[in-house]
Amino acid sequence: MMITALYITIAMVMIAALLNVYRLIIGPDAPDRVLALDTLYINAIAMIILLGITFNSRMYLESGLLIAVMGFVSTVAMAKYLKRGSVIE
Repeated sequence: MMITALYITIAMVMIAALLNVYRLIIGPDAPDRVLALDTLYINAIAMIILLGITFNSRMYLESGLLIAVMGFVSTVAMAKYLKRGSVIE
């Protein structure tokens, strides 16, 4: 029962990631693409954690945390660049 729920959840997260890639490519302007990329990071984190639960490994949790930090920093940098035109003042 638990394995079936994990597989269904993994499939749903993959569909969400594909929709984010679609928005990333088609997005009408840059802020939409940044939001799509941020959501794609969140979906990647969810996927990695679900795989860690499936394979019963803690290594996936550490990589999920690393991707979360990098995703946050990149989203803040892109938002700052879109607002001010430069990342570092």
